[in-house]
Amino acid sequence: MKAHLKIFIFFLILSQFLITSFAQNHSQMKFDCSLCHACETPTKSDPCLITCPCDEMMTVHIPPVRSPKIITMHKLNVNQNLYEPVLFSHRVHAEMSEMSGGCGMCHHYNPSGNVVPCSNCHQINRNRTDISKPDLKAAYHRQCIDCHMQWSDDFSCTSCHELNESGRTAFEEKEIKEERVHPEIEVPEKLIYQTPDQKKSLVTFYHSDHTNYFDFECIDCHQEESCTSCHLKNELKSEQKISMRLKHKSCSQCHYTDEKSDCTKCHIKEIAKPFNHKRRTSFELKSYHMELSCIRCHESKSVFTGLSSNCANCHSGWNLETFDHKVTGLMLDEMHADVECIDCHPGEDFSTVPSCEDCHDEKTYPDDKPGILKN
Repeated sequence: MKAHLKIFIFFLILSQFLITSFAQNHSQMKFDCSLCHACETPTKSDPCLITCPCDEMMTVHIPPVRSPKIITMHKLNVNQNLYEPVLFSHRVHAEMSEMSGGCGMCHHYNPSGNVVPCSNCHQINRNRTDISKPDLKAAYHRQCIDCHMQWSDDFSCTSCHELNESGRTAFEEKEIKEERVHPEIEVPEKLIYQTPDQKKSLVTFYHSDHTNYFDFECIDCHQEESCTSCHLKNELKSEQKISMRLKHKSCSQCHYTDEKSDCTKCHIKEIAKPFNHKRRTSFELKSYHMELSCIRCHESKSVFTGLSSNCANCHSGWNLETFDHKVTGLMLDEMHADVECIDCHPGEDFSTVPSCEDCHDEKTYPDDKPGILKN
């Protein structure tokens, strides 16, 4: 009983010492106390903590192309006689991190300004009194191994640490890793999902339409996804049920998927046909519009709404006198080059099919064309 009491008292004293030590240390940090505390003078008994504001401390947002390709991690010299410095392929990780949290995955709690090295907060010395955060070695290994263990078959020491006796120097290894890029991800044309309901309806997602026509980037849909979304080797697939809202999260950013929506727009009994502008909107895209991405006209990646078919709504800078008809895909022949536009397009309505009968007997468009169609 006395032994247990002594152990309890020891840990009680130790915990109070650590709390006091941590409070003294973190009070010197360059953060405003109001980020974490709701009152001016927090105490041990009443720290008046607010919701963790860690998101406000993540200030690193640098495009991967501006980040270093390789970072040499040489500050841990504990086993310098055994291992070469670790060369971290920073840019490859930065490029893929956009879909899973961005720079903040690693650069957490970074004050505004320059990117600070990990050693500014994580001590190199393992003999420390503040155990509220890991030392530098532990931070490095936790950051790397936690992720790689989920998908990599090789997470032994030598998978990252080149042995000195290997004969390959850190300089040679750096040249190899600087040229390393993530393999090109194969983009599917379409994905077909079978819903588990009684009707066994299908949802057809045309991936190519969203990337080619809507000008989407991967990050527009693929958010909060880790490497294991594609690299599933050591992680079992979760059987946890997903809420209806989460299932539709990616789609609902642009498509209405609330309770009042018509589910049969997406959930049908057969594989859906790809998007066809004429069938969907009654406005046929000719050669001059076919190559444009949707946002060139609709101007937003959100829900698209109907647009006027009047050319002047988008093309306000043109006039009838200088208009070059061949940009429409039809080069007028000599007979029609000098004809007034309204002779074929009454009322300057350029959205309707022109009529030939007013001027020509036994000639109709498009069987008879007033010029040459461009390929």
